[in-house]
Amino acid sequence: MSAHAEPMAHGHDEHHGPPAPHYSSRVTPAVLGMFLFIGTEIMLFGSFFTAYFFVRVVAGTPWPTPPFHLPVFVALVNTCILVTSSFTMHWALTSIKRGNAWGLRAGLLLTFLMGFAFLITQAIEYARIGFNTGDGGFATIFFCLTGLHGAHVFVGLTILAFMTVRAFRGHFSPEDHHGVEIGGIYWHFVDVMWIVVFTTVYIL
Repeated sequence: MSAHAEPMAHGHDEHHGPPAPHYSSRVTPAVLGMFLFIGTEIMLFGSFFTAYFFVRVVAGTPWPTPPFHLPVFVALVNTCILVTSSFTMHWALTSIKRGNAWGLRAGLLLTFLMGFAFLITQAIEYARIGFNTGDGGFATIFFCLTGLHGAHVFVGLTILAFMTVRAFRGHFSPEDHHGVEIGGIYWHFVDVMWIVVFTTVYIL
C-alpha cells in the first residue's frame, strides 16, 4: 500500500501546464503593451497634425483666421495645471513603491482633480471662443486637435478614477503596483501630447 502511495505523492509535486515566462528585459508585457498602444495613439495624433500642416502651411490659411482669436492665456494656465498633474502622478507612484499608501491616495486624487479642472476649463473655452467647426479650415483643425486631446483626457480621468478607488480600498502595495504604473504612463503621454498641441495650435 505504501509502495503505491509514494509514487502518487511524487506525482502531485510535478508541474503541469506551461513553464513560468522568462522576460528578456526589465519591461513587463503589460508595460510593453501600454507603450505599443501609445505608439498607435501617436500615429492617430500624427494624422491630425498632418491635416493641420496642409491647412496652415500648404493652403496658407491665416492662423487664427480673422476676426477670430485664441485665448492663449487661458490655455497657458490650463497647460500649467496639466503639467503639474504629471508631478502628482509621479509622486503617487513613488509613494506606493515606498509603501506610503496615503501618499499614493493623495497623489492620485490631486491628479484627478487637476485633470478634471483642465477638462472643465476647456469646455468653458469652447463655449466662449466665438467660432465653431463650420467657420473655415482653421476652426475645424482647432476643434479636431484640441477635442481629440480632450477625449484622451477624459479616458485618462476614467482610468484615474478606477485607480483612486482601488487605492482607497488598499489594492496596491510596493510589490503590486502595476495598475498605478501603467495608468501613470498613459497620463504622462496625455500631458506630453498636450504640450505639443498647445505649442502648435496656440503659440506657433
